[in-house]
Amino acid sequence: MEMAQGRAKLTQQMVDSIFSFAELGYQEVETSRYLTGLLEKNGFRVTRGVAGLDTGWVAEWGSGKPVIGLMADIDGLPETSQTPGVAYHKPLVDGAPGHGEGHNAGQALQVTAALVAKDLMQRYKVSGTIRVYPGVAEELIGSRTYMVNAGLFKDVDAMLSAHIANDFGVTWGPSGTGLVSVEYTFRGRSAHGAAPWNGRSALDAVELMNVGWNYRREHLRTDQRSHYVITAGGDQPNVVPPIAKVWYYFREWDYARIQEMHSIGTRIAQGAAMMTDTTMEERVLGAAWPGMFNRSLAEAMGRNISAVGMPKWSEDDQTMARAAQKELGVKESGLKTEPQGVRDGNQGERSYGSDDIAEVGWNVPTVVLRYPGNIPGMIGHHWSAGIAMATPIAHKGTTAGAAAQAMTVLDLMLDPSLLAEAKKFFAEQTRETKWKSLIPLETKPPTYLNRERQQRYRPALEKLYYDPSRFSTYLEQLGVTYPTVKK
Repeated sequence: MEMAQGRAKLTQQMVDSIFSFAELGYQEVETSRYLTGLLEKNGFRVTRGVAGLDTGWVAEWGSGKPVIGLMADIDGLPETSQTPGVAYHKPLVDGAPGHGEGHNAGQALQVTAALVAKDLMQRYKVSGTIRVYPGVAEELIGSRTYMVNAGLFKDVDAMLSAHIANDFGVTWGPSGTGLVSVEYTFRGRSAHGAAPWNGRSALDAVELMNVGWNYRREHLRTDQRSHYVITAGGDQPNVVPPIAKVWYYFREWDYARIQEMHSIGTRIAQGAAMMTDTTMEERVLGAAWPGMFNRSLAEAMGRNISAVGMPKWSEDDQTMARAAQKELGVKESGLKTEPQGVRDGNQGERSYGSDDIAEVGWNVPTVVLRYPGNIPGMIGHHWSAGIAMATPIAHKGTTAGAAAQAMTVLDLMLDPSLLAEAKKFFAEQTRETKWKSLIPLETKPPTYLNRERQQRYRPALEKLYYDPSRFSTYLEQLGVTYPTVKK
């Protein structure tokens, strides 16, 4: 813990810098440049542009076995811009992306943990390899399948992931749904709106597909989740739309059912094309299996979480949390003060969310650390989840998480029996269930997604990038009094 605490300033700078970049999936240009540069300065070998991902990379230090991976997401979300340290809605840039999921802290945790583990391995001459990976476009379920298919984890012995939370814990076993992300494109024929019989409306096909899917929902399992957005619907009302697109997420609890939903969706799309005399093509954009995480790794991590303990929250931290909770109309309980520890994913309420770290978890023994950098009761994928993410709450929670993560890296480096147990659990997990890619192997990552939106807001965001050479914290740079609450 002392070594992680000794790097708390660097951790804070990483948390605040990535928050200020506010980059959407596949467009994490500044974030990746910043992180890879920092890792190179600290002796890591960096390979960029991996798996066809413009913002993908792998950073490696050390040599030989075991190879321990560290991974966390780096992307933000549309329309979640929020001034940190302010307990009500106050965008930094109206309509801009932001870190309404808190992904800005994950790589700060992993890089700190990697540097601490590296220092100790050098000091005590411990052999082994540390690898740091980014979770590119996680909100689009958009990178890990491509990374697995590119063979980036073939020699990894264990993967330690991390995700922001409002508690301090870890789960083994099943976690979350799997999904396939598919865009359907319909092509018709344009015509003047005053003579529509000369045209064939691609938008009609999209609307008919959506109607068909919504009628079909009644006859799907109640465990499924599915949602869509129309990504293109025409240019102006007096022109029959010749091109229209709709983007679907199909979520279920196993590979076969995900594939079945995808197949149903495609048949409905084909029917809509037939009804409108248009053509249809589909493109799989991303995918993830339902999560399955390693018990042995979770138990080791749980011991380290207990050893580190929760951060010592100040009264300002608790005031910030209670004010944000009041603003959201939820229980004003403040920040949690006791770690949750290890949880069995087979017990309790299921989460219907998805995360493509699951793709790694079906190929390598994997576990996800939940670290306490956010406020209970905030809404996910919402500006409220960004309130704490460049404040002392995120700084302290990320430092605590880095300590637990570094300790777990060293456990794996020094205790061959722990790695053997993890691999034994993984062998049983995959004895009958074999991972197969939900994305066709020849498919390239859709790195064009979010490009136009990010370019639209980047000039305004660039003016707000954090400058640690001039300001101690991002709050100081923004002139925010911490905490800022409604009177």
